[in-house]
Order: sequence, then structure tokens, then C-alpha cells
Amino acid sequence: MNPDEILHFWFKELTKKQWFEKDTALDRHISERFADYHAAATRGELFDWRKTAKGRLAEIIILDQFSRNMYRDQPQSFASDAMALVLAQEAVRTKADQALSNMQHRLFLYMPYMHSESDIIHEVALTLFDQPGLEENLDYEKRHKQIIDRFGRYPHRNEILGRTSSAEELDFLKQPGSSF
Repeated sequence: MNPDEILHFWFKELTKKQWFEKDTALDRHISERFADYHAAATRGELFDWRKTAKGRLAEIIILDQFSRNMYRDQPQSFASDAMALVLAQEAVRTKADQALSNMQHRLFLYMPYMHSESDIIHEVALTLFDQPGLEENLDYEKRHKQIIDRFGRYPHRNEILGRTSSAEELDFLKQPGSSF
């Protein structure tokens, strides 16, 4: 297993549009091609990758992004979020994020912060995304944070996670841009 394979796939084989759109064919492709990587990452077996910033980034992409593709609309799509966040937090604490000069790489290292349902984590995320090259993503982070500030969670996850939605959340979900 090699982190370069993950980074090449994510940053060279895919387009920016593919990173964020729902595409069942791509989801299936990621599941078929990277299932072994994902299983190893969720078991914590890719710890050697954390010796480099790019290796840590590759592990975070597997846990944070591939999970969303492989398990779209299933509870497992969020099951590795906490692990991805801890890896990202450790990268920031040790300044490993600063070793990534490509801002798209930093974006995906920071993405677990944006996916968190913690208001404390979003306070940190505002700082992380507030740097040159991530301006567009700072806007998305602000929008995510507004949802967390209002509801304490992402209402669009409620049905998937078996959570009961409040009337206010159900009204919110009817609005354009209510889910990501």
C-alpha cells in the first residue's frame, strides 16, 4: 500500500468537480479500487504513512472523503470522521500542514474540521481556512458553521443516522443549499 497512489488518484485522476458531486459510478469505482486501503485505514494500520505530511494527507482522504463515496447515504459514511479529525488536528499541532505547499492538499487535510458537528472545532476551522488560496473554502466553512451554530449538527445527516429531525430542521432542509 502506497500513499502516493491515493494522492495521484485524488489530485490527478479526478477533477475538482468530481471531489464534490454525487456520482454513483465514481462511488463504485472508489469502493472497488480502494476497499483494502479503507479497511486498513479504519483499523489504524496505515500509521507508518503519518511519518510524512503527504502520507498523513492520504490517510485523511481515505477516512474523510473515500468513506463518503464508498458509503454514500449510509451511517458508515461518517463513521471515520473522528479518526480523520484527530489525524488532521495532530498534523496542525505539529505544523505538518505547513509542509504542504499545494493549497488543495491543505484543503483536504483541513476538511475533517469542516465535517465536524462541534462548534469548538468550527472555531478552529475558521482560522485554518482563512489563508491565501483557501478563500472560497473559507466561505463554505462559514456556511457550515452557521448550520452548526443554529442546530448543533447537520440536519441533512439526520435521516441517514437515524436521528429525529425537529420541525425547524425539516423546514431548513426544504431550503436550497441546506445540505452539502
